[in-house]
Amino acid sequence: MNKTIVTFDKNKFEEIRVGVKEYKGFDLIDFRVWVESKQAGEKVPTAKGLSLSVELFPKFKDALLQLEKVLRDNKMLPEERTA
Repeated sequence: MNKTIVTFDKNKFEEIRVGVKEYKGFDLIDFRVWVESKQAGEKVPTAKGLSLSVELFPKFKDALLQLEKVLRDNKMLPEERTA
């Protein structure tokens, strides 16, 4: 499977794409910086990013949750809103 799940701007020149891809028979989660190619006139992936085995997703998710807690505890993120 090669599928982009989420795309968001990193800055006015770069965007980050999060997706799932297959590489040499391995299923990977890919976080990649994409930029506009002057030659092709379209966005292309750069070497900047992170690919990790789908098997590591639970550990990665746990790490993000721990990071979120530290950021919130240190007032580095806005308070969560409740509906």
